Amino acid sequence: MGLCKILSISSFLLTALFFTPSYAATFNIQNHCSYTVWAAAVPGGGMQLGSGQSWSLNVNAGTTGGRVWARTNCNFDASGNGKCETGDCGGLLQCTAYGTPPNTLAEFALNQFSNLDFFDISLVDGFNVPMAFNPTSNGCTRGISCTADIVGECPAALKTTGGCNNPCTVFKTDEYCCNSGSCSATDYSRFFKTRCPDAYSYPKDDQTSTFTCTAGTNYEVVFCP
Repeated sequence: MGLCKILSISSFLLTALFFTPSYAATFNIQNHCSYTVWAAAVPGGGMQLGSGQSWSLNVNAGTTGGRVWARTNCNFDASGNGKCETGDCGGLLQCTAYGTPPNTLAEFALNQFSNLDFFDISLVDGFNVPMAFNPTSNGCTRGISCTADIVGECPAALKTTGGCNNPCTVFKTDEYCCNSGSCSATDYSRFFKTRCPDAYSYPKDDQTSTFTCTAGTNYEVVFCP
């Protein structure tokens, strides 16, 4: 084999090595609830998790708008079609779209500004299942959680079957939905914030609710921690 041929093959292998896609993060999704949940992820799909079961999910570098949440009281047929009481994503076991409120959300954007991951727990879509969202590698140790009895203490106007709605879902006004981008805290958002200080309580609740780790960190999302 000629030298040029060897160099050509070597260059191809080197290029393939450097341009092979790699996963930025592994998410270990765990159900510690005493009941079954149907975990959902965008990107990722969905999986039924009995009590004590887990689901490992790889997520690509550069992913934005990522979410993990729990669905409750679901029924799916053999084709993966059905419905959930909370968190339903278009009647599919394998979610390709976000869930219907109320649902407690683990949100993330990977490998963004300054090579950082951004992550949060959000109650902007309401609350259905207690949650913890923790980094598990890369020396990042600041985890977050929302474990209060929000369903049991939910204001009467926000109560719904299986969860506690966000006020935007109920009232559909700019005061609560922040469509104009200029909203502020309300009595309802303070209800959520008092019980879960680390979580987003309304759409502009950024300063106390967004956390970062170095890109490449792995995470766990725990239902009923």
